[in-house]
Amino acid sequence: MASTSISEQGSLSGGVRHGRGNAPGTSATYIASRRTTPGTSHLESGSGGLVSGLEKTGAPAATGKGWDRKGKDALVADEGELEAAGFSGGRRGAGARGRGEGRGGSGGGRGRGGDQIENLGRSLTQILRHSALEHGLAMRPDAFVQVSEILHLQKKTRSGRSLSSHSEDDVRQAAALDKKGRMELREEGGELWIRATQGHSIKIIESEALLRSVTSASEVPVCVHGTYTRYLDAIFREGLKTMKRNHVHFASGLPKEDGVISGMRTTCEVLIFLDVEKALQDGMKLWVSTNGVILTEGLDGTVPKQYFKEVCTVRGRQNIPIPP
Repeated sequence: MASTSISEQGSLSGGVRHGRGNAPGTSATYIASRRTTPGTSHLESGSGGLVSGLEKTGAPAATGKGWDRKGKDALVADEGELEAAGFSGGRRGAGARGRGEGRGGSGGGRGRGGDQIENLGRSLTQILRHSALEHGLAMRPDAFVQVSEILHLQKKTRSGRSLSSHSEDDVRQAAALDKKGRMELREEGGELWIRATQGHSIKIIESEALLRSVTSASEVPVCVHGTYTRYLDAIFREGLKTMKRNHVHFASGLPKEDGVISGMRTTCEVLIFLDVEKALQDGMKLWVSTNGVILTEGLDGTVPKQYFKEVCTVRGRQNIPIPP
């Protein structure tokens, strides 16, 4: 199993927080990844030195499969599964809800509710992407929230444990073990902050503060969206839509290819390649998250079919004609 490393992502610019508290000073940012050589472990930080609590571990990573609803608008989902206007169904995969395993110590205890750290990661991702404000958390425009605030919540994970029963070390471990890099940690002034790297539906988040801007097509030689055959007719008619998310999601390659850890489900049946040069020329803004997902708000929330460079099947790479 590959170990976990922390890569520097730059410093935080100041900004007004949505909620209580003052904006902190700047410091190094780091994000969990899984690109180190198996059997090794190193931690890097531009100004903060070694960060404790993120050494390599043998606990399993989150699966990220399936989606669920909580309330009207809160989504628990992986990238790219809500494809076209009018889609309201849902699929439960390996992440289907189970009853809790009862309270226990921190770490990877297993039971009917699944691994405790894995389930903590799922709850953190859902809150950070979709429901932070509903829980009264003070979220900044760059999507960061103080970990100490999250650990005061009584919300329970699928393991039956409240978030308040977990520790900062549990949060570090959950972020480190997420194989798609969905969470990013930052230490500032002695406080630990966390954000989801992409997949948000919270509207106060600013793309400029959260993501890196793409200014040239050469920066993203491959930009591909994965979808399913049953959605193609709607996509050709109406384009790819952000739906309730802030962005349409693209990957920089196919799942399991070198360096591609997120941006597309492995079960996708159809590939839609974006004409990045044309999109940029026409004023469409493209962004890249710290875990390598390519994102866009499209044009008024839609990526029309005229920006599709190629559409083909995953199996056999058979061309699918784009209708006029």
